[in-house]
Amino acid sequence: MLTLIKNGEVYGPDYLGKQDILLAGTKIAMIEKNIPVPEGLDITVIDASGKKVVPGFIDSHVHLLGGGGEGGFKTRTPEIMLSDITKGGVTTVVGCLGTDGFTRDMKSLVAKARGLEEEGISAYCYSGSYQVPVRTATGSIQEDLILIDKIIGVGEIALSDHRSSQPTVEELERLTAEARVGGILSGKAGVVNIHLGSGERGLQYLEEIIDKTEIPPTQFLPTHMNRDESLFQKALAYGKKGGLMDFTTSTTDKFLEDGEKKCSRALSRALKEGIKLEQITFSSDGQGSLPDFDQQGNYIGLQVGKITSLYQEVRDAVLNEKMDLNTALAVITKNPAKILKLKHKGEIKKGYDGDLVLLEESSLEIDTVIAMGQVMVKHKEVLVKGTFEN
Repeated sequence: MLTLIKNGEVYGPDYLGKQDILLAGTKIAMIEKNIPVPEGLDITVIDASGKKVVPGFIDSHVHLLGGGGEGGFKTRTPEIMLSDITKGGVTTVVGCLGTDGFTRDMKSLVAKARGLEEEGISAYCYSGSYQVPVRTATGSIQEDLILIDKIIGVGEIALSDHRSSQPTVEELERLTAEARVGGILSGKAGVVNIHLGSGERGLQYLEEIIDKTEIPPTQFLPTHMNRDESLFQKALAYGKKGGLMDFTTSTTDKFLEDGEKKCSRALSRALKEGIKLEQITFSSDGQGSLPDFDQQGNYIGLQVGKITSLYQEVRDAVLNEKMDLNTALAVITKNPAKILKLKHKGEIKKGYDGDLVLLEESSLEIDTVIAMGQVMVKHKEVLVKGTFEN
């Protein structure tokens, strides 16, 4: 299967200028100023004139099996569908369980990741859920990482949240050490994805572990760090010490009114504060619940996270915060690929996976999405649907 994308303005995410890109099967075979259309071959040619060609997006925090349940069984959000992902330009997802690691489990999560990969995108997952001790697939964090190809880290472990299992620093330290060694032995990132609530402790546990052990700050990927101004300020201090920062793009009007930081603005502020771009990522919390609680912690309602919010915030960073496109793109392409050690992902390079998104030149809206060399969305029309989609 050969696909030739011609006349596009390429951001890899670094600006590469006008280039043609040849995809052979699932890989990028050539990137040249002008690649002639070969004669006598079965080849699909896509004219990208007036388009920007960028890497496929990586979403490092998606509830593939659905999430929620904070308001009872009827509030369990449904499984995500393939087109929910590809319409947002996302070609690689990392799945997690969240609050409910009981009615959903690791075996089902791994199976869902494999199913999505059979349907055409790349999918991985974290071992565990909010709870400590971690409920793994094999009975061991290290065995999960070493023996199960789809599992690349641990999480999301909840801290500073009334839904957390309230682990001790020592328990978190132990599971992080297991994740680190499991990652080393398997050649994976072995990161621990941390769900941060709005509690006063904030990042305290992570800072204690980093200060008193040999575990580096890059072993943690804390998310929801734009939840409110207090946590965001703590996140900035943490980032200045070398810690990673993940901002959540799914939100609600009420959350924003209550002080949550819009991701595009959080990115702009973090960079102005001197945080290095490579420390920052966006993730969507897609298909997870966005529950609302009163002052006493009682559930009062929820909405569902949208994976399409991921690129919307990148686009807003360019259009509203006047950020360079290559800078904004890094937080959903190159940065998560490097942090999660996803080889051949996140950049447009020869030999890398054929994951590409074509954007409208002026509006920057998503036009076409290609995953592993296959056109999934063309001119905003979904061409490849999931097995059980209408």
